[in-house]
Amino acid sequence: MNDLNVIYEDNHIIVVEKPAGVLSQAGSLDLPDLLTIIKNYIKVKYQKPGNVFLGLVHRLDTNVGGVMVYAKTSKAASRLSKEIRTHNFNKNYLAIVEGNIDVGKTETLTDYLAKDEETKTAYFTDDLDGKISTLTYKSLANKSVDNNNYTLLKIELETGRFHQIRAQLSKHLFPIINDSKYGKKQIDFNLGLFAYNINFKHPTLDKAMNFTIVPKDYPFNMFQTELDLLEENL
Repeated sequence: MNDLNVIYEDNHIIVVEKPAGVLSQAGSLDLPDLLTIIKNYIKVKYQKPGNVFLGLVHRLDTNVGGVMVYAKTSKAASRLSKEIRTHNFNKNYLAIVEGNIDVGKTETLTDYLAKDEETKTAYFTDDLDGKISTLTYKSLANKSVDNNNYTLLKIELETGRFHQIRAQLSKHLFPIINDSKYGKKQIDFNLGLFAYNINFKHPTLDKAMNFTIVPKDYPFNMFQTELDLLEENL
């Protein structure tokens, strides 16, 4: 990954687009990670010879693309982390599921989820073992492609649990397209899930910040007309 899409930057935060297939931070997989990429970008841009501080305050799954914010100071990292803990940091997603859901339908899903450390999947449990997990979805459009039905959903994530969206949609509705962990089949590596919007209070300027990216690549290009309209109305 050579090109970094910087959406916003100041002395305290940097907002970027994470492509699918890139880690949020370095891990066990032999893949590029966004934290290191941004650090290198800052080193070169500002000619910093030493170590660069960059705080990770939230994550996206490896095969999920979308908008992310990183903290450039410890003060910003602490305050953004507090916003996330107190549910004042809002994350909104687009998802494509394998089935038809009536356009305009809105529903809130609430479950208790826990993480299986061995299989690296989320599972449903009771309130003694799991964490409450809530999201609200709205059906935006339906499409039939090669005799397969798909629905584009807009999702407001109230809690950010491990694999929450993927697990809840698979249980209550349909699996996300190309989700090999919670779906029946995988056509392509590109998971039909994208973090298209985040909004939060700036950690030092005390003003509302709102950032949006509308996906253009497969599988979202199946709904290009609907996404173009969504982008126009932002």
